Amino acid sequence: MAQFRIAFIGTGIMGKPMAINLLKAGFTLTVHSRTKTKAQDVIKAGAVWTDTPADAARNADVVITCVTDTPDVKQVLLGKNGVIESAHPGLICIDMSTISPHETQKMAKTLAEKEIILIDAPISGGQIGAIEGKLSIMAGGPKESFEKVRPIFEAMGRTITYCGPSGFGQITKLANQIMVIHNIMSISEGLAFAQKAGLDLQTTLAATSGGAAGSASLKALGPKIIAGDFKPAFMVDLQVKDLKLVMEYAEKIGQPLPGTKLVKELFSVLQAQGRGKDGTQALFDVIRQLAGKKT
Repeated sequence: MAQFRIAFIGTGIMGKPMAINLLKAGFTLTVHSRTKTKAQDVIKAGAVWTDTPADAARNADVVITCVTDTPDVKQVLLGKNGVIESAHPGLICIDMSTISPHETQKMAKTLAEKEIILIDAPISGGQIGAIEGKLSIMAGGPKESFEKVRPIFEAMGRTITYCGPSGFGQITKLANQIMVIHNIMSISEGLAFAQKAGLDLQTTLAATSGGAAGSASLKALGPKIIAGDFKPAFMVDLQVKDLKLVMEYAEKIGQPLPGTKLVKELFSVLQAQGRGKDGTQALFDVIRQLAGKKT
């Protein structure tokens, strides 16, 4: 397996287990995070802490970013003390955040002027997928560079797909998010309907999981909903951020998404209730609350 010196930036819910899996695979890692305490487990596993993204990237062959939103990626890659300040020609940057496809393409052009390559490689699979190294990785950018760093992806994911040129990984992830949120919506409506009708939810879950309604989301979120467990594997705030990106890009290409627009509004209700840090399965509560409204 080709060896790379990797700089990993962003050690949140997803980034931390991903970085640890890279260490387990034998890669050399420097690490930076906005909050050092969030990187402690990665440091204990063998990574070397650096104070800035520029310091992290200085001697790296590959930089991986896994941060929250488009402005965060821009700051890490192009801002003061960012990767671009210390990067050498030939450096490969892999952004595994979910951000704007358009801004991804702009950043790729800016970095290319310095002979730095940007691969957009957003992920799906949630915290469990990150911990188990079973993520789905959707990559856009130069195919030769994608193939070069494939061993890095293989340490973190199980389904690794080259989606096309710069930005196509992000666009694919947005399509993924459309499908995911409709799955969560259907689970929430189905279980709310079952509860209101007086069914036993455990029995309903057992009956539906084995049929056409069965899905990875139902298997993962159904038991949490029934147990009243709304701790996040993926937060409402992040889902709304992703859906905002979806709607912006849908408008750009002229594709109406009426169902997605509705689900985004329902998630916004959760935010208004102060539940933005809950898991996306909290949508179940919004659906239940609708039954109390007078028409």
